[in-house]
Order: sequence, then C-alpha cells, then structure tokens
Amino acid sequence: MDKIISRKIISASLSGSLFAILLGLIAPNPFGETISSISNYLFDFVIATPVYLMYSFPAILIYGVLTSIISDKVGRFVSIKIEKDKSEIIMSGILHVTFGLVLLFYSLGAAILFFIIDRVLQKNNKDYKAVQAIKSLVIPLSVWLFFMGIVYIEHLLNIN
Repeated sequence: MDKIISRKIISASLSGSLFAILLGLIAPNPFGETISSISNYLFDFVIATPVYLMYSFPAILIYGVLTSIISDKVGRFVSIKIEKDKSEIIMSGILHVTFGLVLLFYSLGAAILFFIIDRVLQKNNKDYKAVQAIKSLVIPLSVWLFFMGIVYIEHLLNIN
C-alpha cells in the first residue's frame, strides 16, 4: 500500500503542476475580460498559473489521491470478479472521470490528467518510495516560485 500512496502523491505533484500550467494557458483570465495583445495574454497566464496552482493542488493532492486509490481498488476488484485484465483500466478510468465530475470542466480535466500520469508511472513498474513522494512535492512548489518570480520581476520593472 505504501508504494501505491507514494506513486499517487508523485502523480498528484506532476498532474497538479501540469494542470495549473495548462489551465493558465487555456483560461489566463478567469474573470472573462478580453485580452487585447499577446503580452497581456502572457502576463495574465503568468499571474493566473500560481493562483490556479494554489487552489487546485491541495484538492488534487487530497481528494485526487484518495479517490484514485478507491478507483484502482474497485477496478482491481471488478477485474478479479469478471476475470478480465482490461476491465481494471476501464473501470478505474470510469471512476476517475466520475469522481472528477465534482466541478465539471476543471476537476474533470484534472482527473483525466491524474489518471494518465498515474498509469504512465504505473507502467514504468518502478518501486516508488515515500522519500520520492515527499521529494516530488518540490515540483509544484518550484512551479509556484517560478511564476511568482516572474510576477515579482515584472512588478519591479513596472514600478517606475
């Protein structure tokens, strides 16, 4: 079970960071204001990404890891009962999508991304340890610091 939780935490770190970046690219201005230039788009993207990360990562880490473990266990149980290996992936995917429907578009995208990254990590068949899971938490922190650093530098340049 420890290997599973470690892999899920690593999946959450990767998918949470990637989700915030992708959401920043797709919806750089969550308030719906029009973006008039590429520089405004890029600035809005840089500002929105750490905000998206602050709000989405804790949910992905807590809710995503728990529901992903449940999805995988139910999927494994179903595949044992009907004696088909493919049914585990299908059932787990369906449950990931179902659990991801909480906030529709946003959480559904995060759930699908989490599922894909977790399956890729699982396919690597590596024995993930708790230390690796803890180290993986540096990824979202680094993404947040990177984008906040850009915001800070931009603020310094525009003070004059």
